[in-house]
Amino acid sequence: MRDLVREWLKSLGEDPEREGLLDTPVRVEETWKYLTRGYRQNIDEVLNGAIFNVKENHMIIVKDIEIYSLCEHHMLPFFGKCHIGYIPNGRVLGVSKLARIADMFARRLQIQERLTNQIAEVIMNRLEPVGVGVVIEAKHLCMMMRGVEKQNSCMITSAMLGNFRRSAATRNEFLEHLRVRHAV
Repeated sequence: MRDLVREWLKSLGEDPEREGLLDTPVRVEETWKYLTRGYRQNIDEVLNGAIFNVKENHMIIVKDIEIYSLCEHHMLPFFGKCHIGYIPNGRVLGVSKLARIADMFARRLQIQERLTNQIAEVIMNRLEPVGVGVVIEAKHLCMMMRGVEKQNSCMITSAMLGNFRRSAATRNEFLEHLRVRHAV
């Protein structure tokens, strides 16, 4: 990757031997490994056994999980918030695992639509809850700093599985919680 970065710098008209760019290939390689670490993670390690048995089956929601990803079309960042809700069917996840799941899939070259579905599907498959809802709100630099250059645009995607898809009341309860700002 370092050689590719050096060649890329040359193709831009830069001198990779210039003082400010000497260590850039190393920094870029380390940065890209970090930004795409989701490729080197697997769900079993992410969950780390943090699935717990419960009798309760009330809706669980974690809002405002920050996500940072890279658009697979332009390799520019998109970032925003992920909201996850589910109704347990005898099992719950440790709360931090929801954020870790979102991060694992976000740290890959992505499109927001796929990212939203991947998060919902892994929760549905691993917990077998009554239902799952995932909503992501994100700003895309590929739309903000190139192309149409729309600074205030925000993309919203949702994935509703199980009872969140079948029941308007369940879906609406989840979406209403997302609209309300709770003071913590």
